[in-house]
Formats: sequence, structure tokens, C-alpha cells
Amino acid sequence: MSSKASLFDLVGGLPVLEAVHKRFYDKMYAHPWLGTFFKGHDQRAIELRQTQFMGWKMGGEINYPGMELELAHRRMYITSEQLELRQAILRESLQEEYLPAALIKRWLKIDAAFWSHIKNDSLASFQQIDLKYEQPLIVPNPHA
Repeated sequence: MSSKASLFDLVGGLPVLEAVHKRFYDKMYAHPWLGTFFKGHDQRAIELRQTQFMGWKMGGEINYPGMELELAHRRMYITSEQLELRQAILRESLQEEYLPAALIKRWLKIDAAFWSHIKNDSLASFQQIDLKYEQPLIVPNPHA
């Protein structure tokens, strides 16, 4: 067994992940652009799934019962600009929880590793996806 501590342990475990995700989703739900993705979704449920997912990916003994990322985000047109904005909000939330810079960097690296699973290359390619009975979610930037 390895004696090397997991990132999950180094950041402070479940209490820290829960605090970060509460702070982060408070900001996301209030955001004039990104908040639109969450309309109709219970914030506590989203926080719980994100905590389970990141805890699992950070090496914690966490069960993640959620959907695969591709399936959960399939109907959403998600751009690089939105992901970069999301990461800035996550960075701010991590800093506000007083995590050390080195741990923030590692957390953000793990988070960004999943972008390729949910990011769309173009609106045209997104519109080619057969969503069957799902309603596509395309959220234009209100400040563009």
C-alpha cells in the first residue's frame, strides 16, 4: 500500500470539497450566463454529485453513482469560453477556502482534464448530434 497521501486527503477531505462546491455553485447559479445551465436543477443535488465525482477523481474512497460526463452534458452546447469562465470561478472559490496554491493548481488540472468530454468544437457540430427526445441547451453569452 502506498503511503503517499491522495489529493483528496491533502485538500482536507469531504468537508473541504463540500465547502468549495457550496461556494462554487452559489456563484454558478447566480452567474448571468453560466447559471442558465442550472435552471430547474436542485443546487444541493448538483453540489453532491460534483463532490462525489471530484472526491473519487482525487483519490478518495468515494462512490460516484452519477452518469458519465458525456451523457450528463450531452444536450448542452459548452464552449471553451464557458469552461474557462467556470474554471476562473472555481479558482476563486478554492482561494476563498484558503487552499494552498499548489493544491489549487492540482485541483484545477484534474477539473480541466474532463473538458474534452463535454466541450463542443462548434455550434455546427453540436447541431449534428442526434439528441432524440432531449431538448438542446444553447445559452448565448448575454454580454456578447
